[in-house]
Amino acid sequence: MPLAQALAELDSSPGGLTADEARDRLERYGPNEIAERRKHPLLVFFGYFWAPIPWMIEVALVLSVVVGHWADAVIIGALLVMNGAVAFTEEHQAANAIAALKQRLAATARVLRDGSWISAPARELVPGDVVRVRLGDVVPADVRVLGEVSFDIDQSALTGESLPVGRGAGEALFSGAVVVRGEGDAVVYGTGANSFFGRTTALVGAAGTVSHFQRAVLRIGQRLIVLALALVSLTVVVSLLRGNPVLDTVEFALVVTIASVPVALPAVLSVTMAVGARKLARHQAVVSHLPAVEELGGIDVLCSDKTGTLTRNALALVACWTAPGVGEGELLAAAAAASRAEDRDPIDLAVLAAAGSAPAGTVERFVPFDPVTKRTEALLRGRDGLPQRVSKGAPQVIAALCTGDPVVGEVNRVVEEYAVRGHRSLAVAGTRRDGAWTLLGVLALADPPREDSAATIAAAREQGIEVKMVTGDQVAIGREIARQVGLGEGILDAADLGTEGTTDVEAASLVDGADGFAQVFPEHKYRIVRLLQGRGHIVGMTGDGVNDAPALKQADAGIAVAGATDAARAAADVVLLAPGLSVIVEAIRQAREIFARMTSYATYRIAETLRVLLLITLAIVAFNFFPVTAVMIVFLALLNDAAILTIAYDRVRGSKKPAVWDMRGVGTLAVALGVLGVAETFLLFALAVGVLHLDPDLVRTLIYLKLSVSGHLTIFVTRTRGPFWSSPRPARPLLAAVVGTQLIATLIAVYGLVMTPLGWAWAGVVWAYSLLWFVVEDRVKIAARNWLERHPAAAPSTLTPGADGPRPRGIRRAERNAG
Repeated sequence: MPLAQALAELDSSPGGLTADEARDRLERYGPNEIAERRKHPLLVFFGYFWAPIPWMIEVALVLSVVVGHWADAVIIGALLVMNGAVAFTEEHQAANAIAALKQRLAATARVLRDGSWISAPARELVPGDVVRVRLGDVVPADVRVLGEVSFDIDQSALTGESLPVGRGAGEALFSGAVVVRGEGDAVVYGTGANSFFGRTTALVGAAGTVSHFQRAVLRIGQRLIVLALALVSLTVVVSLLRGNPVLDTVEFALVVTIASVPVALPAVLSVTMAVGARKLARHQAVVSHLPAVEELGGIDVLCSDKTGTLTRNALALVACWTAPGVGEGELLAAAAAASRAEDRDPIDLAVLAAAGSAPAGTVERFVPFDPVTKRTEALLRGRDGLPQRVSKGAPQVIAALCTGDPVVGEVNRVVEEYAVRGHRSLAVAGTRRDGAWTLLGVLALADPPREDSAATIAAAREQGIEVKMVTGDQVAIGREIARQVGLGEGILDAADLGTEGTTDVEAASLVDGADGFAQVFPEHKYRIVRLLQGRGHIVGMTGDGVNDAPALKQADAGIAVAGATDAARAAADVVLLAPGLSVIVEAIRQAREIFARMTSYATYRIAETLRVLLLITLAIVAFNFFPVTAVMIVFLALLNDAAILTIAYDRVRGSKKPAVWDMRGVGTLAVALGVLGVAETFLLFALAVGVLHLDPDLVRTLIYLKLSVSGHLTIFVTRTRGPFWSSPRPARPLLAAVVGTQLIATLIAVYGLVMTPLGWAWAGVVWAYSLLWFVVEDRVKIAARNWLERHPAAAPSTLTPGADGPRPRGIRRAERNAG
């Protein structure tokens, strides 16, 4: 609204408020600060033990204590505490982002109260206060400029604009911006939560998603628990109806239930991600939120900030136009003479860098940039000893100096050509011997792309990732940078998202089809991420400024680039230490390898649970035979889960496309391997009882060793997509762990620790039998994968790339909303 109307609405004037008025308004509007709501740390910590997965582990812990399996109880309790501790360390992300935002705000301000200028804490500012801001100040609140003064404001950390912006009478300055030129008075109109900063903070607090990893773990655990309860209940009912001892039956059922609860599942996956995070750190990518490792591998859309990410975040000379008869060297020498390095002005530094060591004579007097005159001027003493004045500044101002020069008519055309390409124009003039000003030329300045940006974007596309630019700069600037780095020129104005009559569905379609958006505010970035997520995309967001914090927090994987503000780093899941986007390509590759390890383990764990549960259920129901004892089940659980932690160090080959949790594929393969495992164990049981007529206790030891050996061999089936011998080779830690635990299992069976001794001969038979079926399982795995590829899941017509080929967006939305 017009400034006069704004002052009336604020019930204020250029004379400011009285102390009493300020006190009343402080009570009404509250302090000019960002409020924090923090829970007590103990409440936060205990909160991590009140959720579906902790409930599963806690039930197993209680059952272990009831049965008296104390070793089991200690291990389960340790896993429970470890999961809670890991989650607790990841807490306070939003609070840290808010704290970083607060640190950027001004601590004190010069405010007009009762007609006198005083220094007051910025938190005490209220709407209607008149404040004074000058060079170097952080703007203390949202204000409107009073009087005929002009400012240059650096708000790159707020809006992403790479260059300082000019602000004059009646225009707004946002809290947190830095004054780089000018001094004057302004009236406060927005404080605290009602300021630009406050809205950004509210978005940070509201942003956030539950990772697909967490949803997948929950679903796997829930399904295994439901299956276990159903099958164990069936075995208990049948066993009791047959007159088996009640106490023995119930104890056995409890132990089977304990073994079926995937107590190690969260721990194994967390360790896998933690090891992967350390590998990413060696590639200059620090992970601050472990589930982001999985999300990073699944990104199919990467929203990239422009300034400092795709570009160098430093002005540079990109083109120049010289007047007839003027050489480029002469133009640059004059522009350099009208610049001064010690002022650290971005434009001056860019001009001096382009001019290099070009001689310009001796500068006898220098007039710095003035926001009113909008130019600099220098008095030179040239080689011939004659004085000359040179000036550089806004093209229209320099053109007005050179009114007698016929070339001046070309200035508007040149400036318009540069503007179309998103360049900022700077005109240069000098005086002739008669003292008249003459135009020397026009310089085009811009924030150029990083040398590796184009290659990085091409590499990202090869991995199935669509890159979209999201910038606070003008559309023309964004479009030119997008053209140079190969993004495409479909850069739209962010205002198009909020045009009247545009529905969310239409806005989502607009975002999905665009190459990027310009002139965005934090609300726009946040909404762009949300709209893309609503379309079923796994969204990565890169950024470095306060303006990026809400979107970084909302994105599935928020990536703060090198040199990011504290607010961006606190809100992000991954912080890059090296400049540019090239490190992201390597980080995504590493993340997809981590994803492959987790998928391999999930398939193995489901298959093993099915084997044990189905075997026990069918043996009891069909033959009234308990195939293993409760102690054997405990040994199986402890040895297998302890060794399988080393899968975190395994060598794997990541997907060439965005990785997603394909529960249908994992479930199908796990069921196929699980059912085959039950069949092969029943065949061994039939041979041992029906043909060889072995003692039942010896048969149990035989089955125990078979389950243990086959169980660990299964991991070598699930870790590769092709035959088990295909590359990459298993890592040494995994091989050592499997060999070590199976040696222990074999010794237990051979010498009969709490079971009937098996002897080395029968142990050799079991190993040979298990290895034979291991080869068969590997062929079944390949057949199952081929069947899945030939029978893809039904999907809508719009597809998105997945881990194993195109993934239906409808399925991905269902996966996102499941659990």
